[in-house]
Amino acid sequence: MFGDMMGMMGKLKETQQKVEETKKRLDTVSLEESSADGLVKVTITANREVKQIQIDDSLLEDKEQLEDFLILTLNKAIAKATQVNEAELAAVAKEGMPNIPGMDSLFK
Repeated sequence: MFGDMMGMMGKLKETQQKVEETKKRLDTVSLEESSADGLVKVTITANREVKQIQIDDSLLEDKEQLEDFLILTLNKAIAKATQVNEAELAAVAKEGMPNIPGMDSLFK
């Protein structure tokens, strides 16, 4: 019984380390999102850190339009990064979880 428990604890610790390594790796994964017409481009990491924003000069004359473009494009970029982040971390967590009946549905 205790051997199983110790093995499970070791597996959980190993999984925790893999999750941390995955988080660091996701800092290096860049995603790009653009507005529908390409006037605003955002580069973001899979850990949802904005790295670059490019704005077409034509938007600089209309503050309200620029704000709208930024909000829409940033939200799309964050959603895309969140999807990648959650998929990667779920894969690592599922791989390292002990086989407990009923728990497999948590990581789909």
